Amino acid sequence: MKLLILVHVLSAVIGVGPIFFIHILLRKKQSVEDIRFSMKIAKKLLLFPKIGGLTAVLTGVLIILLNDYGSFFQLWLVGSLVLYIIAQVILLGFIAPRMKKIALWLFDPKNKSETDLPLEIITLRNQVNSLFYISTTLILFIFVLMILKPFVFV
Repeated sequence: MKLLILVHVLSAVIGVGPIFFIHILLRKKQSVEDIRFSMKIAKKLLLFPKIGGLTAVLTGVLIILLNDYGSFFQLWLVGSLVLYIIAQVILLGFIAPRMKKIALWLFDPKNKSETDLPLEIITLRNQVNSLFYISTTLILFIFVLMILKPFVFV
């Protein structure tokens, strides 16, 4: 059981950790070349939430099923799952398509010599950054629920 909890905690921290740093990669006042580099790193970092986040959810459900935590419908547990689902919807449904459009423009060979981002790409980058802040906030709430559950919600 301790191993399962260890895997759960590590997958949660490692899995969602990169979300907290994407803001740095997509900040304003970067050159086009800096943004290209940042997008390459962001693409790699975003693999962690997909794998680690799913692992954290699966191990979390196993921990609940294999232990006596009470009802599956406790506020901390349902709240965490709902927040996770919302964060995933934001990531996969809103952030990913916008980042794909940004990447298409950035890595299009005809834009290789561009030194300024077009307004559409600036707008998309700003939207992505805002959506990452929302995701980060949701993930912080998940951690709070996970930490406080034995003290407040059981």
